[in-house]
Amino acid sequence: MFLDAEPVVKVVMIGLLLCSVFTWTMLVTKLLEFRSLNKTSDSFLEAFRSARSVSDMAKIATSEEFEGNPMADMAAAAAQEVELSRQAGLQVGGEHRDSTIGRAASAVSAVQAGLAKRLSAGMTFLASVGSSGPFIGLFGTVYGIMNSFIGIANTNTTNLAVVAPGIAEALLATGIGLFAAIPAVITYNYFQTRISAYGTRSEGFVAELMNAISRQLDKGA
Repeated sequence: MFLDAEPVVKVVMIGLLLCSVFTWTMLVTKLLEFRSLNKTSDSFLEAFRSARSVSDMAKIATSEEFEGNPMADMAAAAAQEVELSRQAGLQVGGEHRDSTIGRAASAVSAVQAGLAKRLSAGMTFLASVGSSGPFIGLFGTVYGIMNSFIGIANTNTTNLAVVAPGIAEALLATGIGLFAAIPAVITYNYFQTRISAYGTRSEGFVAELMNAISRQLDKGA
């Protein structure tokens, strides 16, 4: 049916099939990404909670084991801000503790912004395929059926056998559109949930991080 379809319908089918391939590739890629992300985050949290000073936090967060982990990047940014304040000769404890924590929180916020962008990569594509895939397939179907009716007019016959193959080829485009759109919608919804869950987890870590830095500053560590 594909080989006998009209050129425009073929283009629609090929485009939708490519979108489907990209969707399944993204599904596998993001599954592996989140699996690795949660695993390294668990390991990092365990190591982070053993830190006894801001310097220890920095060493743990910048270790090669946790390279690229968002939570490690947040802790590294906060600890680095505290150390930069010390190197600049600023008081980081006592009455200056709140301003130090404020600067550290700002550094963490910058990392969080990058995290949102990183986790949402490819989601726009999934949303686009999920919402427009059926309509693109329907366009191919309409075009194919229109040509089938033109064929009826040209042959001066109402015999269904003449136009049935063309209609079937056209309907295949809608089927492929649904084949591309349904997995894209399911994948999009699934990973939106995973992204929200990790975002909530990272927010909890930020609170834990700020509390840990506050304690260390009060101790003068």
